[in-house]
Amino acid sequence: MNISLAGRKAVVTGSTAGIGRAIAEGLARAGASVVVNGRSEGRVATAVAEVKALFPDVEITGVVADLATKEGSAVLAAKAPNTDILINNAGTANPKPFSDLTDEDWLGLFQLNVMSGVRAARHYLPKMTERGWGRVVFISSESALAIPKDMIDYGMTKTAQLAISRGLAETVAGTGVTVNSVLPGPTNSEIMSNWMAGTAREQGITQEEAEQQFLKAMRPTTLINRFTSTEEVANMVVYLCSEQASGTTGSAMRVDGGVLRQIA
Repeated sequence: MNISLAGRKAVVTGSTAGIGRAIAEGLARAGASVVVNGRSEGRVATAVAEVKALFPDVEITGVVADLATKEGSAVLAAKAPNTDILINNAGTANPKPFSDLTDEDWLGLFQLNVMSGVRAARHYLPKMTERGWGRVVFISSESALAIPKDMIDYGMTKTAQLAISRGLAETVAGTGVTVNSVLPGPTNSEIMSNWMAGTAREQGITQEEAEQQFLKAMRPTTLINRFTSTEEVANMVVYLCSEQASGTTGSAMRVDGGVLRQIA
């Protein structure tokens, strides 16, 4: 399969590192111009320069904006007013026992993980439907279906993304615009890698050993017995953004290494 996104423009939120960065690179590799987003001017500038170096013939630009706020979302909409492809990837997690989670924890995570995507979709979808073509992808998680007890607030936000994605797909049915979500499992993203590196240092073991320990304790149903790479997640996203994926919408696509045991 030869995927070409030449002539398409993509906005990837939260794309200075990790899964978002891999998606930005994957879309650029397919020929799409890409808008990189992050909260830090330095990180955005570095990411833009590095992606440009990899793909010098593709337009790569950056927007510094905190999408956990209405003001930041407005900045993104103003600086990147149109796009053919929207990847709602911005998000984070903060492991805490349920009893320690404050109202501010719940609301803050919801603003970033959920409302950032809601605001972006609300801005870009109408223009996509007018043009008769568009792709929207929400980066959810296997935690949307297998809620982790130490991150209940995170699981809640990821389940919300599935509901929003399906609802939007039904809203734009028949317009040429597709809306899907992707469910990564344990992935060597920036956040997970930092957690595993910290665990390895604390216990005096290698990071690979820390990852295997995590899988055995927390994700024993894994079928690949390793963390997925950010590139493996990006490959699914790039496919969903292609012409070849025009028949796939309203779906939740898994790149979870077989962690989820549900057949459907």
